[in-house]
Amino acid sequence: MLTFVQDDLFVDIEDERVRLLAELVHLNGLLAVHGLRPAELHHGAPAGRVDITYSPDNSTMAVLIETTLGDIVIDLYVKERPKCCLNFLKLCKMKFYNLCQFYHIDQNYIAQTGDPTSTGRGGESIFRSLYGDQARFFEKEDLPKMRHTRMGIVSFVNNGENMLGSQFFITLGDDLDYLDDKHTIFGQVTEGIETLEALNEQLTDDNKKPFKDIRIAHTIVLNDPFEDSPRIKYPSRSPSPTYDMLVKSDQIALDEKENEDEGKTMEEIEEEMKEREMAEQAQILEIVGDLRHADEAPPDNVLFVCKLNPVTTDEDLEIIFSRFGKIKCCEIIRDRRTKASLQYAFIEFDDPKACEQAYFKMDNVLIDDRRIHVDFSQSVSKNYTWDKDKRNNGPPPPKRSRPDDDRFEKQPKREQQTEPRRKREDSRENDSRRQDSRRDERRRSRSRENRRGEDDDRGHRRKNRSRSRDRSREREKDRRRR
Repeated sequence: MLTFVQDDLFVDIEDERVRLLAELVHLNGLLAVHGLRPAELHHGAPAGRVDITYSPDNSTMAVLIETTLGDIVIDLYVKERPKCCLNFLKLCKMKFYNLCQFYHIDQNYIAQTGDPTSTGRGGESIFRSLYGDQARFFEKEDLPKMRHTRMGIVSFVNNGENMLGSQFFITLGDDLDYLDDKHTIFGQVTEGIETLEALNEQLTDDNKKPFKDIRIAHTIVLNDPFEDSPRIKYPSRSPSPTYDMLVKSDQIALDEKENEDEGKTMEEIEEEMKEREMAEQAQILEIVGDLRHADEAPPDNVLFVCKLNPVTTDEDLEIIFSRFGKIKCCEIIRDRRTKASLQYAFIEFDDPKACEQAYFKMDNVLIDDRRIHVDFSQSVSKNYTWDKDKRNNGPPPPKRSRPDDDRFEKQPKREQQTEPRRKREDSRENDSRRQDSRRDERRRSRSRENRRGEDDDRGHRRKNRSRSRDRSREREKDRRRR
């Protein structure tokens, strides 16, 4: 058996055909022979050291990557990059790349992923699970040299000092020669070019972060020529998305569209805009305090009637509108002090259909020499102030009279509570009356002062007129004398 040592790469040659070919290769170069195959990792090997044996069968490997934009099939260069392929395959089997985000997309350049933190500073290799934290990264493989010549080349990202981890990128353009000798190529995309084109068309911010949340959903190994190490524990299921991924993300979610108006007519767009404006106004009213809840809706069985004649009464209005259906309540709104009609009313029907018929039939109808206007009520105050007994799902409780029995001696607390309330109401009414009287006195005093001022002005005017007349008479006498 002939053995060659190149850095930490141990190669055992067992085939006679390979042995004759290896004698022609210079010992300082890489053993670039066909048919090499990585085998099981030795438990006693140091970090980053892999034993490779030749096997002419199963020398190819493919991985299916399911993304939120589409599927990608990657063929790996097992012979040329055995360590990188081993690292990538075992990470896929551990479901390490599941839910990883494409956090950096540069058009016609690269699409980068493989970092669970989506910062560009995370990730680790499979050798960390085998040898500890000292093997978080492993040295890159330089030979044979490969070029980034076309779209779909898959390379591991250089994390500094020629060390590789789990981050990788896929090229989105051709002839990217400035990436050569910096990053390590280990595969190429053979199926799913349309997915790469969709990645290339994504909109990004100034930091090349896409606005849409694009992630790797699953990784499926189609062909694995490596044997599994007993040190690696593979999970039984894929990881679940976290709360930050689903809610706290500032990117466009998977079920959201980039253009919400796509495939809609102008009428539908205008209706949605109106609904949004109404929702915004409702939120403003809720913040101000006019509404208790922004999503609160007015009742559908109440009509609003305006432009009434002041002489129209509740009974007249109820008789007129009762031909459409049963009316629960008909109330003309009046002033609290003068009890004068404010010329608008609310009518509550038992059936919403009757309310709808009255809306179509009674608009612009002549009642008491006035053309009334009818519309559906947009007020929600009825839910809290009007018809309070209905909120209790029944008629108001009957008033209990105080019996003479001794068992009810401790119950007349309500009457004791109502007395201070009455006193407060009386005091409020007295205060309001005093304020009204004071206002009337002020108005009267102002009117008196204004009248006095007007009388004074009139007197001054009369005096001025008499003086001017006297002067004119004296002038005429002087002329006659002359």
